[in-house]
Amino acid sequence: MLAFVLVASLLMYTAARALGGEDDGFSSLGDDNIGVIDIDGEILSADTTVDQLRKYDQDSSIKAIILHIDSPGGAAAPSQEIYHEVLRIRDEKKKPIVASIESVGASGAYYIASATSKIYANDASVVGSVGVIMEWTNYGDLLTWAKLKPEVIHAGTLKDAGDPSHAMTPEERVYFQGLVDNMYGQFIADVANGRHLPAGDIKTLATGQVWTGEQAVPLHLIDKEGGFRVALLETAKSVGISGEPSVVKPQIRHKTFWDLVSNTDDLIHQPSKLVERHAGFYFLWR
Repeated sequence: MLAFVLVASLLMYTAARALGGEDDGFSSLGDDNIGVIDIDGEILSADTTVDQLRKYDQDSSIKAIILHIDSPGGAAAPSQEIYHEVLRIRDEKKKPIVASIESVGASGAYYIASATSKIYANDASVVGSVGVIMEWTNYGDLLTWAKLKPEVIHAGTLKDAGDPSHAMTPEERVYFQGLVDNMYGQFIADVANGRHLPAGDIKTLATGQVWTGEQAVPLHLIDKEGGFRVALLETAKSVGISGEPSVVKPQIRHKTFWDLVSNTDDLIHQPSKLVERHAGFYFLWR
């Protein structure tokens, strides 16, 4: 009986944490802290990062913010949203905010880093990849082979543009290229603004290619070679923190047994999610 009560209590506690979540704030260690936000993997959403940035911005005990980046970029709009929040903190709030690139800080991740006050990267870090990509897999021939014929009713010539069940028309190609070119221009303009460089200088480098941290310094894509430790100590010193700085990071809610069960159930009822690919425009290095 006692064992049953203990197990039931544990399951209820786990479920409550999964449903309600943990506090995604942080515990202040004093009045002189450096807030660190990790940007890892592909960027598909901006909400969590923007919320963390705002909390650090509003907390007077956080004297400076470091974005610890290890990402190839991701979706265009979320990358842009984070960029603008970083720029707001830098220019309007005047709170020091720097980027420390670990292995990769490319495309959308570099877009975000360009809005900071200073960019650090290791000698062998990969940075840059200013460019836009849009892609999908056309499976029209597969449908023909399987004797399946999709039926689509729409109004507007380009309403079903990008439908992967049919080949792209010349008109659709021109349409999508125009959208990509427009976003490409936005990318160049924003990086130039963030880095305080002429747009022409960034456009020359906006070939989609990447450079090592060592190569990026003379190109003015980053400011200094050095890892996270260098970025941390120099940032702390710049805001008057002596000695070992206190680092504050958001608490992360780890997945629970309840999360795993919920996700498995979702996949069972929607097996298409196993092969789902997000269509859209990306600032992404592959």
